[in-house]
Amino acid sequence: MMAIPGSRSSSTTSTNKGTCSVCIKAVKWVPVLFILSIVVWSYYAFVVQLCIITIESTIQKVIYLVVYHLLFFMFIWAYFQTIFTNIGQVPSQFKLPEGELERLTHAETEEMQNAILERFSQNLPNRNRTINGNVRYCEKCKHVKPDRSHHCSVCGECVLKMDHHCPWVNNCVCFTNYKFFILFLGYALLYCLFISMTSVQYFITFWRGGLEGMGRFHILFLFFVAVMFAISLASLFFYHIYLVSVNRTTLEAFRSPVFYHGPDRDGFNLGRRKNFMQVFGENPKLWLVPVFTTLGDGTAFDKRPSTEDMEELLYEINYEDE
Repeated sequence: MMAIPGSRSSSTTSTNKGTCSVCIKAVKWVPVLFILSIVVWSYYAFVVQLCIITIESTIQKVIYLVVYHLLFFMFIWAYFQTIFTNIGQVPSQFKLPEGELERLTHAETEEMQNAILERFSQNLPNRNRTINGNVRYCEKCKHVKPDRSHHCSVCGECVLKMDHHCPWVNNCVCFTNYKFFILFLGYALLYCLFISMTSVQYFITFWRGGLEGMGRFHILFLFFVAVMFAISLASLFFYHIYLVSVNRTTLEAFRSPVFYHGPDRDGFNLGRRKNFMQVFGENPKLWLVPVFTTLGDGTAFDKRPSTEDMEELLYEINYEDE
């Protein structure tokens, strides 16, 4: 059988690309494995070294272990929800049909391209624009971008209501898992604060020479690590609580979304109550539970009326009165 020229080299290239892709995917899990290794060690240090070996009071042991495992369970649940929740897909209604895509590709001028996109998106729930006032279009995904969505270079696709790509969860923080991400930060903060407060007295005893054996080093580092993580988690948690209160993503905090009337950093701000419910849902019983209760579909968002919108509304009302 005659060998096809270049077939072996192309096969080798394909194999190399596949190997590199697997290696890259594996490396992305390193930050997650690091966090999990810290959590597993902290479990051993707190449960075994502190509660079982060091603490003498049975009542104190039981109280500490019950509260600890409750926080541990909620923290891990929210963390895994943030990691493994699918980022979702842009609905097919935003994808250009073959005919429209062909015309867009062969359009000779930018004005012609904009006209095609304007005509296609006139029935879509889009208010965001480019800085030039044009329809937002993703060249890689070949579809019109829904409001607040962005193309993630790490995930390789457009992400609905993208906040940021977080290496510590190996996932995009976005519409589908933003509630889980905030709960993860909150429960992780409580977890670290509880460990800090319950181990501080034994940390002080260690410095006074009252503890002996290898267990004292676990308690020493447990306190230090818990305080260190609590400080960083507190800044992140309260920052995202602020973003929820003003209905703004991290990306929108750095670059204001653009509308027909221009950039407006508070364009999606509906008031604190509505902003909170948009992320956490309408059922208060599920606000602190890592289950999906976020309102909407990630493509259509209520917009705060701009000055131009109010002027147009007042004009229509006055016109009707006349």
